[in-house]
Amino acid sequence: MKQMKPFAGKWRIVEMEVWDQDYVDMEVPGYIRIGSDGTGQFHFGLVSGDIDGRVEQCGNTPRFEFSWSGQEENDSVCGRGWAVIEKNG
Repeated sequence: MKQMKPFAGKWRIVEMEVWDQDYVDMEVPGYIRIGSDGTGQFHFGLVSGDIDGRVEQCGNTPRFEFSWSGQEENDSVCGRGWAVIEKNG
């Protein structure tokens, strides 16, 4: 679980490929919360749910790859996603 440590915590979603930031922050500031065991929760726009993932290498960069299930306006939804930590300046 040593690889998981840098990803564990509550993170602000600052960029998504499909949705603009106004949608991401529609109900609450978009976030993903990752536990040290790779499970957690997320909320962005009108979508919220649970995640289960692990850290994988993508070239030289570790990334958190996860599956998720939850609700979008009371409809059941699920999918897969990934997150990377970008260092500023």
